[in-house]
Amino acid sequence: MYISLLPQFQVPGQGSLLLQGTVLGMTQVTISLAVNLLIVLLASRIASLIGGRPLWLKAQRWIMSSVLTGLAFRLAFERR
Repeated sequence: MYISLLPQFQVPGQGSLLLQGTVLGMTQVTISLAVNLLIVLLASRIASLIGGRPLWLKAQRWIMSSVLTGLAFRLAFERR
């Protein structure tokens, strides 16, 4: 990814291309790490809230089984 995307943001006349590539790459890594950490923390919080409710767990099982059953029927009766 870095070889194909980052060079378009580098300007040869404004210093070392290696330094520019390193700064751009580290910026992307830092932002990705922060966003992924936020997603993990939010998912953990939601899982702890939902996990303590037996009614929600039962409803979730029924919803998922209905979705999977519907997909199985669609796949079984789909024409090629």
